[in-house]
Amino acid sequence: MKTRRHHWAILILGIIFITSCGVETTFSPPPLPTLVPTGVATAVPTPPPTPQSNDVAQLPPPTATLQPTATATATQPPTPTPTATLTPTPIGPCSERMPQDDLFTIVTQTYGLSRDYAPQDLVLLTDYLPFEVTLGFPTEIRQIAVQPLIQMITDMQSAGLQPRILSGYRSYAAQAISWEKWNREEPERAAILSARPGHSEHQLGTTVDFGSPELATIVGIPDIQFHTYFYQTSEGIWLAENAHRYGFTLSYPRGALELTGFYYEPWHFRYVGEEMATFLHQSGLYLTEYQLLNQPEPCIP
Repeated sequence: MKTRRHHWAILILGIIFITSCGVETTFSPPPLPTLVPTGVATAVPTPPPTPQSNDVAQLPPPTATLQPTATATATQPPTPTPTATLTPTPIGPCSERMPQDDLFTIVTQTYGLSRDYAPQDLVLLTDYLPFEVTLGFPTEIRQIAVQPLIQMITDMQSAGLQPRILSGYRSYAAQAISWEKWNREEPERAAILSARPGHSEHQLGTTVDFGSPELATIVGIPDIQFHTYFYQTSEGIWLAENAHRYGFTLSYPRGALELTGFYYEPWHFRYVGEEMATFLHQSGLYLTEYQLLNQPEPCIP
């Protein structure tokens, strides 16, 4: 009799336990991370600086997917973050850093690349685009960005614009020449006007500097190629509004100086793929800002 009462007690406790596990709960997605990283300066928007011509420089992201439960009620779905597969590499000196040709390598005035790094899939744009776009310059970019760039240029021309490509891939050695030039001509502003060798986004082979035939008239200087007033040109306006649809993002917007080391460059666009570029455009973030908030330090300066 004692054994039977014991079995009934166990059975009743089991029923109570099963019933309590069946209660539905509501899942609330975790909030997005606060955009104030510890130990990282916060970029403060500033008006366009005094006109100057830069030569160059930027960083990686995580994957985050929010899965609401069947009982969760969302009045507005959260903005999805782009998925990106990053190849982690042991942290070491930036002077020895050899990325795996991924699209999210961090390059700034702080975090650089090895002098030996060069992309493996560079192609000449003169093989794909007409002279009025390339101006005959032997500009190279990575193969992965060619077709999106061609489509973007084609659509710009169809809209009556005259885009020009002034710069693409720049090797460590070429950047060293540029850096030496600015140090010789304007030593006090060299760090603003150019990147030190190894610290230029152009070394990644996915960055393009655009030009506009309207710039000289707007600035009042014949034959000028780089100026912050590029954002006022028809080409600059179109790129700011549409480049993300082709996978390109503005590397150095206003207010990015504290994180990237570079002033506003409205002509400098980097290919990161349509998903990431669209996410950045919609969120109002720029690539370096987003990646420094979400990725570990890429190398030791």
